[in-house]
Amino acid sequence: MRIAVTTPNGNVGQHLSHALVRAGVRPRLLMRNSGDVSPSLRDHVEVAATDLWDAEQVVTATRDVDVLYWVDPTSTGSDPLGDYARATESVVSAVERNQISRVVFQSSVGAEKRHGAGEIDGLAGTEVALDEAGVDVTHLRCGYFFTNLLLQLEAIRAGTLQVVLPLDSPMSWVAPRDIAEVAATLLLNPAWSGRNVQAVHGPADLTWRDVATILTSALGRPVAAERITDEAMRQQLLSAGMPPGLADAVLGMSTGLREGFVPEQPRTVVTTTPTTLNAWLHDELLPVLG
Repeated sequence: MRIAVTTPNGNVGQHLSHALVRAGVRPRLLMRNSGDVSPSLRDHVEVAATDLWDAEQVVTATRDVDVLYWVDPTSTGSDPLGDYARATESVVSAVERNQISRVVFQSSVGAEKRHGAGEIDGLAGTEVALDEAGVDVTHLRCGYFFTNLLLQLEAIRAGTLQVVLPLDSPMSWVAPRDIAEVAATLLLNPAWSGRNVQAVHGPADLTWRDVATILTSALGRPVAAERITDEAMRQQLLSAGMPPGLADAVLGMSTGLREGFVPEQPRTVVTTTPTTLNAWLHDELLPVLG
């Protein structure tokens, strides 16, 4: 069984690549720069230099692949949904022209809305296109990544997390390593077929107040959550250098899931994974904070 993994240096991909190697698989890693492969993996993987937004490159890189782990690459441009559409064209072209038998797609909670959730709409478009391609596919609808906190290091140091969501509204939070473990299981399991949705919800739903409390305990100094206006958040994103279209799409991932949104997949033993936020903080965030 030939397995290909996209974005292998990403938050999930780095863990997935190692999990597959430990399982005795020699995965093919699709990455923009083949020189970026981890030295520890170099002798255990194939590497294909690939621009995931280039359909022809993706088709070439996935020839003779049986199973594909697909991640839409992160957009940094002014038309993020256009970039998602290009990535979708790439994966569909690869699936159809190379007759790839199964795909595991890294999607998100909220993709079930299809429209009105900012960047998540791009993931929804990939879901729909893979469904229409008729391939056996499992969409992983993942919760909010713990690693998003790494983007807020200065705010955490300053003791205030500014968000646009209600501070007492719970949502699923998940460690990327847990997503990788679920993905590896699905990639290696030949028993499933058809169209499936697998939520990955982490160990517990957390509010932003919960997150601030856990951070306070782990750091030994106060961290508070503060709700700010949508426009104030948009200005922060613009000040960080985001083009307006990207800022709106990033903001939309929060505002689009704010008013009465209920995830399509409820939390169950199947969707619950073990790594707690506190454990992740001690393993990954505290070392970065020093």
